[in-house]
Amino acid sequence: MNLGASDPESQALFIFRSTYRYRMVDADVAFLLIAAVATGVVIGFFVGKALTGKTKELEFGGRLKDARKESVAKSRSTLSGQFLEKLAPSFPDFPYDPTELRFLGTPVDYVVFQGLSSGRVDKIVFLEIKSGEADLTTEQRRVRDAIGSNRVDWQVYRPPE
Repeated sequence: MNLGASDPESQALFIFRSTYRYRMVDADVAFLLIAAVATGVVIGFFVGKALTGKTKELEFGGRLKDARKESVAKSRSTLSGQFLEKLAPSFPDFPYDPTELRFLGTPVDYVVFQGLSSGRVDKIVFLEIKSGEADLTTEQRRVRDAIGSNRVDWQVYRPPE
């Protein structure tokens, strides 16, 4: 069998071998292409994951720093407010006689019994002391509204003996 021969059987074998070689080359190229794409996808996944993690870390780090600052500021404000609640009756411009105050703390700071030091009670005042920009809490507003609409009562409780 001569490869250069022109008989049909050797030509068919030659065509089969060259087609087989081209198919092998096509399969090799396809495999390399698929491997390259898969490698690119895997690398892209890990790079994206790393970048996303860093972005979240940087974003969270900034928010965490701001949250800490805000927390410290609120804590200082709360502590100074609590301190002023106790100190306010000592101020020279405080409008009530400090001996007529009773500290509750919550939901209101003081109950003032005006006139108690002179042996009578002319008026009862629920006193809330606020510093800075502080507003009444929801609970304090409810107490204020109950007092404002005369939903206040006097009762005596006698426990069983």
